[in-house]
Amino acid sequence: MKSAPKLSDDELEAALPELPGWGIDQGKLYREFVFRDFNAAFGFMSRVALAAEAANHHPEWFNVYNRVRVHLTTHDAGGVTQRDLDLAAHMNRYLHETEPEA
Repeated sequence: MKSAPKLSDDELEAALPELPGWGIDQGKLYREFVFRDFNAAFGFMSRVALAAEAANHHPEWFNVYNRVRVHLTTHDAGGVTQRDLDLAAHMNRYLHETEPEA
């Protein structure tokens, strides 16, 4: 599969308002999700893992108890691409399905 093109800084800045909670850290999309408990965090990660595997696009993430920290980048493109924006949008939708009050 050919990589999506890396987004310019201007393209990335223009996309961020559409991704509440997301920012840039170390040149990657970044967000920390906080859940009510470990089960909710793990359930969220499981849902994301299925979507990520189907898209063959996998997050860099770290989980401790009720927190999931995520960095998204497309390694073969050398930065953030539309694929990362799409996965971030999926994560935001899954968050509201997992934690409606969040």
